[in-house]
Amino acid sequence: MAVKKKKIKLNKEDKNTNIVNIKVVGVGGGGGNAISRMSLDFPRGVEFVAINTDVQDLEFSSAKKRIHIGKSVTGGLGAGMNPELGAKSAEENKPEIVDALAGADLIFLTAGFGGGTGTGALPIVAEVAREQGALTIAVVTKPFAFEGAHRARIAQEGLMKMRDKVDALIVIPNDRIFSVINKDTPIIKAFEEIDNVLKSAVQGIVDLIVSVGIINVDFADIKAIIKNAGSAIVGVGIGSGQERCTDAVRQALNSPLLGVSSEGARGILFGVSGGRDLKMTEINEAASLISESVDPGAKIIFGAYNDKRLKQGQVKVTLIATGFNDASNRSSIGSLFGSSGSVQKDPAVGALRRSPEIEAAIQKRKRDPLSIMDTDDGRKKEVESVNDVSELENEEIKDSMWDIPTFLRRKKRE
Repeated sequence: MAVKKKKIKLNKEDKNTNIVNIKVVGVGGGGGNAISRMSLDFPRGVEFVAINTDVQDLEFSSAKKRIHIGKSVTGGLGAGMNPELGAKSAEENKPEIVDALAGADLIFLTAGFGGGTGTGALPIVAEVAREQGALTIAVVTKPFAFEGAHRARIAQEGLMKMRDKVDALIVIPNDRIFSVINKDTPIIKAFEEIDNVLKSAVQGIVDLIVSVGIINVDFADIKAIIKNAGSAIVGVGIGSGQERCTDAVRQALNSPLLGVSSEGARGILFGVSGGRDLKMTEINEAASLISESVDPGAKIIFGAYNDKRLKQGQVKVTLIATGFNDASNRSSIGSLFGSSGSVQKDPAVGALRRSPEIEAAIQKRKRDPLSIMDTDDGRKKEVESVNDVSELENEEIKDSMWDIPTFLRRKKRE
């Protein structure tokens, strides 16, 4: 006679005991747009919160929780390019922000830096998140080069304020988008590529925590990698065919949107997902490739799970690397700097960073003993020697160091 299994009923409190409360918060126009697009793909397990000074923009957000900040400061019209207004706006509505983030175990923050609301308000929101004891990860974008030096300075100042307010900070320079799109890519699709960095980080961690996987990872494992990690990068790769897993790993490790290389990382969290045909040997290949690129003593945590969203025969690898702030670990970041923090004169680096104007001046100097070139501010400058051109080139390289978060550059100088 078959024995009937007795179901054990759990009350509501018991059911929620081990569920991780995850919230994704978009601040300002850029952050709000990012979470609006990605919220459509998260049917469960994540709560989205939009925070903005621009009431009109906020009305179009698909986030369930929306907070209009700075009503008396900006009149609902946004903060322009004034981060001080953004900060004051967040302070004005801080109690609402506290309520919105209450109870969260893991909080993702995102904003586009270089404007007023995102740059000014995000550090305030980050403080609230940390004060509540949540593990906090921020994903921020830096403005395009064509947006000018003023916006770049605003973004850099914002990064300086963020470095001690989150557990992990992922920085995405918008200019890197040109390495993953072609000239026919629509602007919406282009920004979706940037959104995918945030989406992949959130989705990867959410899948590892809440999905019933082949190999499960718990929240304590994730905290061990991300807590007080400082800088972080995220990479995603999808492979198919005979070498699908190794191809996916190489894509994740070499993502053109990454701010720095994963080499030398002291904390690695990666997930391998595929269909029911995912093999243990493939997971081993992925782990071997990843372990070769990080610090020998790195903490490595991985998970494996089935993903029905992938196409037949595809494998996806999501990689999050942290721990670049360790003084003994600067192989990837420090390779660009000398002991004084100045950029090394690597021909490859110079070639990549040299602008058309500098290149033209160098070529003209080779032809003419005395040349005239235009500077960015419209002034004319005589170029009397190749050394003068080199000095201009070095100035440009120093300017391009804005592409590296301040806390990374400062760490090297210490």
